[in-house]
Amino acid sequence: MGYDEPGREAPVEPSSGVPASGVPAAVLDNVFDDPFHGEPGRDRVGVHIGWEIVLLIGLAAVVWLLWREDPAVLRATALQSLLVDVAALGLLVLAAGLSLRTAAVNLAIGPVAVAAGLHFAEQSDRGVLAAMAPAAVVAAIAGLLLGLAVVVLHVPGWAASLAGAAGVIVYIEQRSAPVLVQGEYDPRRHAYYLVAGFAAVAVLGGLFGAIRPVRRLVGRFRPVADPARRRGAVAAVVTAGALIGSTLLAMLAGVLVAANDAAPVAPTTGLDWTVLAVGVALLAGTSAYGRRGGIFGTVFAVGLVCAFLAYVDVRDWTVSRWAVGGAVLGIGLLVTRLIERYGRPGSPTVQTPEPSADGTISSGWTVPGPVEDWPPVLPTPAAEAPLDPWRSPRWESEPRRWDDAR
Repeated sequence: MGYDEPGREAPVEPSSGVPASGVPAAVLDNVFDDPFHGEPGRDRVGVHIGWEIVLLIGLAAVVWLLWREDPAVLRATALQSLLVDVAALGLLVLAAGLSLRTAAVNLAIGPVAVAAGLHFAEQSDRGVLAAMAPAAVVAAIAGLLLGLAVVVLHVPGWAASLAGAAGVIVYIEQRSAPVLVQGEYDPRRHAYYLVAGFAAVAVLGGLFGAIRPVRRLVGRFRPVADPARRRGAVAAVVTAGALIGSTLLAMLAGVLVAANDAAPVAPTTGLDWTVLAVGVALLAGTSAYGRRGGIFGTVFAVGLVCAFLAYVDVRDWTVSRWAVGGAVLGIGLLVTRLIERYGRPGSPTVQTPEPSADGTISSGWTVPGPVEDWPPVLPTPAAEAPLDPWRSPRWESEPRRWDDAR
């Protein structure tokens, strides 16, 4: 019979494609991006780099068109105001991207930004820190409650954050008229520091997110089988922290928008800001499914959209934020399909362990070479002719007694 032993070939789990048993842990860690949860292989970063080159070319083209239409926009005070807009939108996109990377998108960032802008406009005469401190505390508590709702109930982030956005909109609707900023803080004085800080956070976050253990940790909440299955305590803590951070970033973005605009802060729902921020985050190369994202894409995408909005203002075109956000979001969904199609890991190749010098198997269950039957079959002896008792060799070789008697 053949060498048939149960467990020689490990079954493959349909949810993740990871062998259930029989493969050494060291081999799994080298072959699989997530040895216990996720699809086999390592993510490909080349598709992100290629798309970021396209974004950089688009940014350069729009900036050139803007400079050609009105060079004054890129000089002195106008440039500082544009850079503050870049930093404000960048913080909002960072908030969206952070929650997207954890597979729990925060749709309340737009209303939070508007609410923070209204609060700052009313309380800014007391000083920047005095006005921002209560807003930061409230934003942190709101983010914590949102995170607990997502990870404890294990519900989709978009649904829980949409409910939170409804609550923030109720707060916004308590004001019937726009609010003029009471303080004298001018963020244009720190425009270069603000945009440099945004760019540093975005690039460093992208670099850390490209490291395999960090990417695996941040995107652990991303479902791999049944979306209702819990992903563990580590995934819950990381996701809750990301929702808290995204809410705080949205608060800071709202303060910058209110302080940089000379017009009063209008009590709008802020959902148009949410659509724009999520769309720009997807345009930057962050996957709508979570975990995957680029390195420089956030900086290039935010600069591209802000330069386009400035170009629209110079040309006196009437384009609503909803239109820009919807267009960017549609393109971002196509980018997500591109990222998920060409950024996914390739087919893993597990090498068969080589036999040692003494012919034994060093590791694993694979037996090199052809497998023979066991136990071995003894050779069949050849058939011999029957012996004649009257012609015994012993009789012919021994001396005859009657010859001795003679």
